[in-house]
Amino acid sequence: MKAVPGEFPYTRGIHATMYRGKLWTMRQFAGFSTPEETNQRYRYLLGQGQTGLSVAFDLPTLMGQDSDDPRSLGEVGKCGVPVSSLADMETLFDSIPLSQVSVSMTINSPASILYAMYLAVAEKQGASWTQLNGTLQNDALKEYIAQKEFLYPPRPSMRLVTDSIVFSTGQVPKFNPVSISGYHIREAGSTAVQELAFTLRDGIEYVDWVLARGLPVDTFAGRLSFFFNAHNHFFEEIAKYRAARRMWAYIMRDRFGARDERSWKLRFHAQTAGCSLTWQQPYNNVMRTTLQAMAAVLGGCQSLHTNSLDEAFALPNDHAVTIALRTQQIIAYESGIPAVPDPFGGSYYLENLTNEVEEAAQDYIRQIDGMGGMIPAIERGFPQQEIANASYQYQREIEGGERTVVGVTAYQVESEKPIELLQIGEEAADAQRRKLAELKQSRSQAAVDRTLGALRRCCEGDANTMPYILDAVRAYATTGEICAAMGDVFGLWTERAVL
Repeated sequence: MKAVPGEFPYTRGIHATMYRGKLWTMRQFAGFSTPEETNQRYRYLLGQGQTGLSVAFDLPTLMGQDSDDPRSLGEVGKCGVPVSSLADMETLFDSIPLSQVSVSMTINSPASILYAMYLAVAEKQGASWTQLNGTLQNDALKEYIAQKEFLYPPRPSMRLVTDSIVFSTGQVPKFNPVSISGYHIREAGSTAVQELAFTLRDGIEYVDWVLARGLPVDTFAGRLSFFFNAHNHFFEEIAKYRAARRMWAYIMRDRFGARDERSWKLRFHAQTAGCSLTWQQPYNNVMRTTLQAMAAVLGGCQSLHTNSLDEAFALPNDHAVTIALRTQQIIAYESGIPAVPDPFGGSYYLENLTNEVEEAAQDYIRQIDGMGGMIPAIERGFPQQEIANASYQYQREIEGGERTVVGVTAYQVESEKPIELLQIGEEAADAQRRKLAELKQSRSQAAVDRTLGALRRCCEGDANTMPYILDAVRAYATTGEICAAMGDVFGLWTERAVL
């Protein structure tokens, strides 16, 4: 083993000193009920030592629907925060200086709209866009592969992602306009190898599309970020992260000709595996999350979210989310783990496992290249079928006794003391609908109609959509109205059955 941390191909870490120089960013994914209540949670977390915010949006927002949409009934504020307009985003970040706090937003199909709202709030705070730090998930491809929260067909969706990357490169230079996500691929049931392969191949697709727009690779590649799962197999997860860095370094240098070392370095956020947590004996989830977080740190993550013990039941309450944050802080300040970059480097077992994971992932990438890229692969259902097969096999192993899930398939207890859960009532939805009605009465409908009309015409052509989305957002057009305007041109996507 010749390479050392901070040197190409970065198998052992992208920085020479890793966490001895700077700890990872501690983010707790949060959003629930209303923008007002979520704002209070953000302030609480920042006061408890969290070093970055991570916004969880509710299902209607993720699907481009407003809180007053009939399809939103029963879902407003339940799995995240509802954001139907710039007014909601203003409330969400009230008294939180965006020029000083790194913000990650987990949003995909309507990502350009929520990003525009974030930028507009920064303007209202007097913050320069050049000061903003954070990440927009904005990964359309993994929606078709795994999460299924898509709106438009793949190619118009890729245009929107590409537009936001091009726009950010010129105007929001410190912000990561896309977080290429393997997390949801793994949550859907993939193996570690599939998560790695499909994520990096998605990254290749995004680079291809931006290059086709005429941007030199080294002008934007350094702002591409990644998002991986931290699952149960401790050593396999560490090997996956090490393989990811090495693979991406060679992809960027040799496949795309990047010459800036920032383009070669794969930076990633990790989140512990929600799908591994159980409602049986929920305090076992603290141990699971701790081991998964240690794997992410030992694997060299740049930021981390630790799931809460009540993940399998509901959104986390204050008690549970504090334990999850303390888990990161104990690893950071008490364990001694951050003192050594890649402490397992040189281990025969881990080095061999890293090689095996990489070789298997490369096989998948070659297959997808042979299909003409990720979009043709998605259209024929290839990654979807591979994940379905892996998920089915995993479940068979659990049910057949080949895998043990403590507290579920072994070491059960007859009765368990219930834990306190965060309950979201319909009051949140009622409040959101009232605010939205008031907004529609007070805004200029003429400005809304004008900006939405301009956006439709933009979508019919090939201009960058971001300036037009920003104009609509500033006029207080809603998330649903803007999504519908683009849908009038792009159409909606219906997934074909995978047999």
